[in-house]
Amino acid sequence: MNFGVIITALLVLLLLGYFIGRKRSVTLSKERSQKLHSLPQYYGYLIAFWSSVPALFILLFWAALESSFITSAIVTQLPMHLQQLSVDEIGLFINEIINLSNSALIVEDEVKRQAVSRYNELIEFSASIKSAVVFILAFVSMFVALSFIKPEMKARNLVERLIRWAMIGCASIAVLTTIGIIFSVIFESIIFFKTVNVFDFLFGTHWSPQEAIREDQIGGSGSFGALPLFVGTLLISFIALVIAVPLGLMSAIYLSEYSSPGFRSFAKPVLEMLAGIPTVVYGFFAALTVAPFIRDLGESLNLSLSSESALAAGIVMGVMIIPFVSSLSDDVISAVPQSMCDGSYAMGATKSETIKQVIIPAALPGIVSGVLLAASRAIGETMIVVMAAGLSANLTFNPLEAVTTVTVQMVTLLTGDQEFDSAKTLAAFALGLGLFLTTLVLNIISLYVVRKYREQYE
Repeated sequence: MNFGVIITALLVLLLLGYFIGRKRSVTLSKERSQKLHSLPQYYGYLIAFWSSVPALFILLFWAALESSFITSAIVTQLPMHLQQLSVDEIGLFINEIINLSNSALIVEDEVKRQAVSRYNELIEFSASIKSAVVFILAFVSMFVALSFIKPEMKARNLVERLIRWAMIGCASIAVLTTIGIIFSVIFESIIFFKTVNVFDFLFGTHWSPQEAIREDQIGGSGSFGALPLFVGTLLISFIALVIAVPLGLMSAIYLSEYSSPGFRSFAKPVLEMLAGIPTVVYGFFAALTVAPFIRDLGESLNLSLSSESALAAGIVMGVMIIPFVSSLSDDVISAVPQSMCDGSYAMGATKSETIKQVIIPAALPGIVSGVLLAASRAIGETMIVVMAAGLSANLTFNPLEAVTTVTVQMVTLLTGDQEFDSAKTLAAFALGLGLFLTTLVLNIISLYVVRKYREQYE
């Protein structure tokens, strides 16, 4: 019985446990003429939990350890000369055995044929034992839990406690996942910085991550100066914010303060549709429409412009992130208490003065959060930069020249078959660490602004 079938059976058992527990509580209440402490459904929730969750944990634990145990069992029965192979070579051999077991090919090698046969036997044995253990545990847990049901049992308190622990577990998973990502990037970056000096990486002006395989090889300098990448990232993000912040903020002010309800109900969803367009479509638009237009405009002004430029990528990226600024700003502006506006009107202020002096300052924390969210989105964008700005790591502040960004180079470094112990591949983790620190600084600034103005207007 495969994993999906077992999960489906446990879900059915969960529903069965709910109805059995609910019915059991009502029956006991009538037999003993005793009022239930909680509503019947809480007793059903308890039985449903005990009839499925413990078995589900055993199933997940089994699935996590099954592969390693089967691999160990196969390796111990291999001939001695194969057992003395390195860990990587044994891993490749096991992968070949797994592929052969999933195919209909005839295996001629005797050792591999025996290993495939042994692998299939272990898989079948593990599946049968796993199914038996899971279902026996599920039924035993259900009947044991049913024996504890009593009318005076505080089922609601227990259910709420379980829900609280479930929420804590979900929050912990999110936090631990974030911590795991951070530490994995940091550890790989430390390995990279053992090869490349930190200051050379941060302040170097030449980016050429191609390493020479031989000493006489041409074109493999292995220079890892990331300053052009960070400058290109900030340049394109700045252009995007120059486009998105005024348009998004003005759109939000108009929709929340000036537009009619009918127009708002139509314009707001249409504006938010920009966020749902795939970034590759924006990339095509930038490469086929915006970039040629900028080039032709430059030629009409006797300027020699490249077909790829930071300006084209920044403009299109700014259009893409307008909904992030507009939607969040509209929500926070609409949430400003009407009493503050009425007080401004009572003092003789006009609508525009009320917007400038009351609404915008009161909504500033939310507006700043929306702008920084849009900035983070622009910093992490890849496809638009690839198609409109190019891959040239140029250290320039001229928006009319071709540049590249950190995320584009990360994708380039990790594309194809790579060795994760080379400086070229590890450079992607160092770039990711720099990008993480950049967004962390933006979040710190956002928290500072939010706390400052929230204390002022609360």
